[in-house]
Order: sequence, then C-alpha cells, then structure tokens
Amino acid sequence: MKNIPDVKLGIIAVSRDCFPIELSVSRRQAIVKAYGEGLYECPVTVENEKDALAALEDVNKAGVNALVVFLGNFGPETPETLITQKFNGPVMYIAAAEGDGDMINGRGDAYCGMLNCSYNLGMRHLKAYIPEYPVGTASECADMIREFVPIARGIIGVKNLKVITFGPRPQDFFACNAPIKGLYELGIEVEENSELDLLVSYKAHAGDARIADICAEMAAEMGEGRYYPEMLERMAQFELTLLDWAENHKGAREYVVFADKCWPAFPESFGFEPCYVNSRLAAKGIPVACEVDIYGAVSEYIGACVSNDAVTLLDINNSVPQYIYDEDIKGKFDYTLTDTFMGFHCGNTPSCKMCDDCAVKYQLIQHRLLEPAGSDPDFTRGTLEGDIAASDITFYRLQCDSDGNLRSYIAQGEVLPVKTRSFGGIGIFAIPEMGRFYRHVLVQKRYPHHGAVAFGHYGKAFFEIFKYLGVQDIAYNQPKALPYPTENPWN
Repeated sequence: MKNIPDVKLGIIAVSRDCFPIELSVSRRQAIVKAYGEGLYECPVTVENEKDALAALEDVNKAGVNALVVFLGNFGPETPETLITQKFNGPVMYIAAAEGDGDMINGRGDAYCGMLNCSYNLGMRHLKAYIPEYPVGTASECADMIREFVPIARGIIGVKNLKVITFGPRPQDFFACNAPIKGLYELGIEVEENSELDLLVSYKAHAGDARIADICAEMAAEMGEGRYYPEMLERMAQFELTLLDWAENHKGAREYVVFADKCWPAFPESFGFEPCYVNSRLAAKGIPVACEVDIYGAVSEYIGACVSNDAVTLLDINNSVPQYIYDEDIKGKFDYTLTDTFMGFHCGNTPSCKMCDDCAVKYQLIQHRLLEPAGSDPDFTRGTLEGDIAASDITFYRLQCDSDGNLRSYIAQGEVLPVKTRSFGGIGIFAIPEMGRFYRHVLVQKRYPHHGAVAFGHYGKAFFEIFKYLGVQDIAYNQPKALPYPTENPWN
C-alpha cells in the first residue's frame, strides 16, 4: 500500500504550573512504556507558551505527523491548545486518571482539566480528536492512542490528497455528479482531464519496456485459464499509464486517487474494459472509482487509509431473491430478507477480496449495448468477475449534497458465504436493519447508488474521521428501538 500515509506518532505532556510537573513527566513515561515502539516521546513538558513552541520544534524535527497531547495533570489551557493551532497534522487529547497512590501531592485533576481544554479548543475553533472517554491509566491511554492511528492515517491522507479525473460524469448517472466545493473545504485538490488526454498518454506507452513485467504479474495473479492472454499487454500498458500519470501529476500533493469514465466510449477506444486494471490499482492503495464518481474515490481512499488494506466501490444493486434467501440464508444466518442485498460492479474489486474462482471475463451489459448481437465479446472484455469472498465489511460513503453540504453514512455488516448465481463482481451483503436504513438514510437523504466497502468492521474509526473533518450528518443503520426521524411510527 504505497499510496497510504505512514503515521509517526509523538506525545507531548503538558502541566499546569501550580501542579507538580513530575506528575506529567512520570505519567507520560508510563504511557510510552505501555505503548511500546512507535511513539516518539517529546522531552519538553509544556507549562507555558514558550514551552509549547519548543515542544513543537522538537516533534517536527523528529518527523512526527500525528500528535498526542497528554494532560498529566490539570494542564495549561492556552499552551496546550496552541499546540494544535500550530501543529500541521491531526492531534488527539487524553488525560491521566488518578491512582498513583498519593491523593494530596499526587492528585493531578486532569479529569477537570480536560473540560477546560475542550472549551479552549472550541474558543479557538480548533479541531482535535478526543476519545469517547479520554481519561485513563497508562495502559488505557496506550489503547486510546492505538485507536488513533487509523484515524490519523485517514486525516493525513485526506489533507494531502489529489483526485484525478478523466472524462465528464456520465449523462445518465447524475448520482455520480456532486458539487466539488466540499472537496476543497476538506483540503483536497482536484485535477479534471479529458478522456482524450488519457488516450494520448496510453498510446505513448506502447512498447514500454515495463509491460512484460506487468503482464507476468497479471498472469501470476489470475492463474492459467482465468484471463485472456492476448489482452494482457493492452491492460498492462494501461496500468502503467495510470501509475505514471499519478506520479507525474501529484504536484504538491503526496497521495492520488482516480475517478475515470469507463463507458461507453472507453472500451471501444482502448480495446478493453478497464475494470481489472482498476482492481489492481485499488489493491496497491490507489482506488480508481467507476463512472467518474469523485466522492466514491475519496470514500474508497479513506477506507484504504483506515484499514491499510484493499477496498472496493460497489452499486447497492439488487434485492436477494426469495428462493436464494430460503435456500441458503434463512435459518443459517440471523438476518431477515430485507437485511440482505447484492453489492455489484462490473469487475473492479481486487482479486484478494474475491472467491478463488474469480476470472477476467467480459462485461455482459456493455456487450449487449456496444457489440453486435450474437457476436463473441471483443473490446468489452477486461472485467474481474466472480463472487466476493465472505468477510466482515463496513459499507460507507462521504458525499456532498445538492446544497453543497458534506454528509456521510456508515453501516457494518458482512458478505455472506452464499453463491450469487449472477455475473460481475458481486456478493450477498447482510447489514442489520438494512431495509430501514435503505429507506430512511439512502433513499430519504438522496444518496447515490455507489457505496465504498472496507473489508472489516471500521465504523468507529470512520465516525471519528468524518466528525474530525467537520461532517455534521453522519448516518448509520439504527436498531429497531431507535426510529429514524422520517420513520412512520404506525408502519
């Protein structure tokens, strides 16, 4: 995953000058010991503004890009919040629980100090991550810091991200159209290009000396009989085109994602469908969103940062037939029919997340649309098809609505080990109370049909990242006991 930030954590202890500084020092040292390797310990304990500047200089020299501010006692309100104001990266605040033995000279009152710290952050309009219960022992604080790592990785990634697009968003896919104002508010850069720019660059890569190595990679990944040998060179050429474009167009940014127009002109112009190549880039940490879905690409990237693993983008596509539910789900899994649905896309899910019998095939829908009836598939080949492997998942999306407001949803569930009997890259998903979530979040709040999928349960980290990024509306699949505002109580 080369396109994902490496988080270098640092910890700065702060101390109110009317409390023993030794409390903050010894408690900081205990956290560092409990955490183990990977947490840089700043030797400067901050009591005043000059200390804050000295501590920041120290952590910056050490290459720290995510910071923990630790209230070992009550803490100095102004200096501890100026650290966040002047540090160029995500910051979390935690505080020491009592329990050192001496409740006279050894009481730190950090429980109280955290309140004033939060108040001062608000007065200065500063964003920081504060855990659900931010007061703890050394081992508890170490656990909180570990939970901060994927959150920090996502925030760093977003703040240093460029979205590169090729082609206009499809005419009949207005669901992929959204104001990009929200991206600029998040600090994301956008580079929009023509499909012709991509085609010119692709042609310039003909005969590239690296193509043979990429072809060998593809053949080894898929295995004999599961790809079209005559198409490997074309697809390898395209993969190199995208990788070189990403490297040459990063500009001032560190990380890149793509949102490309993949139909109807692409396959006939390039001679193949791009899906398999897109799946390979996603496995490398460079998501390529289908149908110029810019917010889908950003959503995928956040998931890659959080999970440090491959992700995918799928249509929330079709209901599960009653006969499949009755044969393979009912009585075997604790889900109702409306808890289930099929997530599908043409073939962009990485092979590492597919069942073992996945293969490079052709896009049935595009074949119907673009190639002569009754003919063998030609340029509509290039999708990665098969059932998605059983796994815990988080289905989620960051979106900008028609009024320019950022909103998001998060729902945890699983891909069931049940055959879909269908085509494309597809799986049977189960999310508790999906039927209600579908109606009162996805339909009611007018989300598009694309959703990002991370392979694991990461709802907690996504929630904190969206909150940190200033997203006000973070929806989730609410339990039966908690009705949605638009849910009819007499239903």
